[in-house]
This record gives sequence, C-alpha cells and structure tokens, in this order.
Amino acid sequence: MHSIALLLTRSTVQDEIGPRRPGAIYQNVDGRFEVLALVTVPADAAQLLRRAAARWAVIVRDTLRPDGQPFAVGTAWTDSDYLIRPAPDSSRYAPAA
Repeated sequence: MHSIALLLTRSTVQDEIGPRRPGAIYQNVDGRFEVLALVTVPADAAQLLRRAAARWAVIVRDTLRPDGQPFAVGTAWTDSDYLIRPAPDSSRYAPAA
C-alpha cells in the first residue's frame, strides 16, 4: 500500500508541475513566463514560497516585462496555462562531473 501511495504522490506532483521544466516558456492570464529552475526539495520549495510546507516550486521570469525579475511560483498547471516553447530535451546533455 505504501508504494501505491508514493506512486500516486509522484504522479500528482508531476501533474501539478505540468510541462514546466527549465527552458520552457508558458503563458496564462498573468503573463508569459520562462522557467529558470524547478525546485523539488520540499524544504527549499517551502522557503522560496514563504510557506510552512510545499512539495515543489518553479522559478520563472515574466518575458513580457522588460524589467522582469525571477520569482518563485507554486501554482498548479491548469487548463488556463499553455505551453509556448517546450523545455529542451534534457536527455541530449551529459550530467556534469
């Protein structure tokens, strides 16, 4: 039962994050955002989002604002979000030594 709950949690987190990976650009009613980083360490995500708890956070920059500064978001991917540019295929890159 524990492994089923863990599997469901992982798929739920992936569903919440959606296609937001570093390098992706997405848009919604709030702006057009380039994903700079994906934080999946819960303690780090909670600190970035200034919450007591969080499972993940995405650091983005609004590309529609010339002075757009990076900031963290923790909102789930919804039908109102749409992908403009997918993240580069990370399998093409070798891990850093």
